Amino acid sequence: MKRYNTIIVEKKEGIGYLTLNRPEVFNAISQELIDEVRDALAMIDKDEEIRVLIITGAGKGFQAGADIKELSKMGPIDILRWNEGVVRINAALEKLRQPVIAAINGLAMGGGLELAISCSLRIIAEGAKLALPEVKLGIIPGTGGTQRLPRLIGKGRAYELLLTGKAIDAEEAYRIGLVNKVVPKGEVVKAAEEMAGKIMENGPIAIELCKDAVEIGMDLPIEQAVQYSQKNCITCFSTEDMKEGTSAFIEKRKPNFKGK
Repeated sequence: MKRYNTIIVEKKEGIGYLTLNRPEVFNAISQELIDEVRDALAMIDKDEEIRVLIITGAGKGFQAGADIKELSKMGPIDILRWNEGVVRINAALEKLRQPVIAAINGLAMGGGLELAISCSLRIIAEGAKLALPEVKLGIIPGTGGTQRLPRLIGKGRAYELLLTGKAIDAEEAYRIGLVNKVVPKGEVVKAAEEMAGKIMENGPIAIELCKDAVEIGMDLPIEQAVQYSQKNCITCFSTEDMKEGTSAFIEKRKPNFKGK
């Protein structure tokens, strides 16, 4: 895989790994990291060998938001361009062909949490903290947090986190539906791999079209969303994987999907 300065990208047995690699600053978002993540996601989207992507952070944290030192040197237009780069990363995660699992190994603050809620699924380590604390700095989340969080956990709970800026622990995040699973510290990537394995047991085209139906449908009125989903469903019926899956079910055996 291609080598980068601020991230590490690997793949193994159908799983892609994108590790944010600025541990000395809790993987804070810099312009270089923005550029490298966008490049890596474009490459991963085209890689037929990668069926699930896991994103995690190096060191003790997942991602602690913006690199404040870098931002402090920018003017308004530079900040706008910087912020738009992060917005596009989060949108790219939602549009990626593959499901994305955020393996939250530690602190996920501000932009780090906004990145995590742009992923398909979230697994968090015990002891990790999550927050959107921007109001404490006199600003608001700028890369999708005010929009994605209410869609994920409901408006009332989202307001509580957004307006107080308070941090919550892993157990609270699970209770309110912000994360899918809590695991012991040090086991978050392993748990993400186990979840990826369960996903990869299923038809690759079905997984891709299911993710597409969810992401597109979230922004459509329900009737249009159902129609869009129906088209993706019928497309699955034209695949070899559908024939293999139904045959395996009838024959009481494990299917051998080929993504065709």
